[in-house]
Amino acid sequence: MLASLFGKRGAGTPIIDDGRIRARFLLQHPGFRLDVDLDLPSRGVSALFGHSGSGKTSCLRCFAGLDRPREGYLQVAGERWQDSASGDFLPAHRRAIGYVFQDANLFPHLSVRGNLEFGQRRIAARERKVALDQALELLGIGHLLERLPSALSGGERQRVGIARALVTSPRLLLMDEPLASLDLKRKQEVLPYLERLHEELDIPVIYVSHAPDEVARLADHLVLLEDGQVRASGPLKELLLRTDLPFASEDDAEAVIDGQASAYDARYGLVELCLPGSEARLRLPHAALQAQQRVRVKIKARDVSLSLQRAEGSSLLNLLPVTVDSWQVLDAQVLLTLRLGEQRLLARITRYSFDQLGIHAGQAIWAQIKSVSL
Repeated sequence: MLASLFGKRGAGTPIIDDGRIRARFLLQHPGFRLDVDLDLPSRGVSALFGHSGSGKTSCLRCFAGLDRPREGYLQVAGERWQDSASGDFLPAHRRAIGYVFQDANLFPHLSVRGNLEFGQRRIAARERKVALDQALELLGIGHLLERLPSALSGGERQRVGIARALVTSPRLLLMDEPLASLDLKRKQEVLPYLERLHEELDIPVIYVSHAPDEVARLADHLVLLEDGQVRASGPLKELLLRTDLPFASEDDAEAVIDGQASAYDARYGLVELCLPGSEARLRLPHAALQAQQRVRVKIKARDVSLSLQRAEGSSLLNLLPVTVDSWQVLDAQVLLTLRLGEQRLLARITRYSFDQLGIHAGQAIWAQIKSVSL
């Protein structure tokens, strides 16, 4: 069940709030050792990413207080929740957390309304920061209130589970592969709601996943775990570009860029985005967006081609002036990092094309991207 639903909430030891979540966990299990030191932002989504057995769930259980590491320290929202040096340990039922598992774990005998009210009763009215109506609207479940869990789809159950975590007004929301049990259609149903939480709620989220697409779509900060240790930690957009990490060397290597909706072509169903620090515009097929709405776009390296001149008479809609930053030779291919205003792209081309174009650092060149690939 949700760890934050049981018992009376308590407060950790007050400390100076420097706007960070700091954690140090040393946990030993037979055949596995978790040894992590984390410094995470107190806003947005921090993703714990790695293969099965890398320590993602063990780390999350330490955040929740469900496991007590031999050595541990946790600071959240200006409070110290545990410190093995002083013997402080706030138990799970007293931590201000919401915990969402792979399965929503709804009470089968209670309606959606009953499940949500069960969670809400956990919090004194004066401490409620997320109203029930707000959670209903954010997750789009207002029409489901009188249904039993057995009458819900998998995606609907998970959205109710997330709403139940939110109405406990947590200081920290933990999500352990919340989409892993859903098929692709249901995942696509739930993801936009997770994006809304990210945009509209000021609650830090620690999100566990082994799905790169989910992480690229939702996360601001990325922690790469391997064999119970942190291999890398930092802003998502920076880590995706690092050639010493597995993301850039894989066939589906991609960059993530931000834009703002600037126009919409209703005839052709194309959204136009302006890009920070660049006069270029990005166009892609999408439903109409509100003016100035922020958009995150994933661009795979294999979908970016390069040209010395701006192409004319081409079906390519996205012709972007970029500057060559760096590159890495990968057998018969080359992976290039390109500067696009304040952001960076990746492009994967053959070594032959690299030589034919005379690629060099600082070179001004055109990146070409098919709209249908975005």
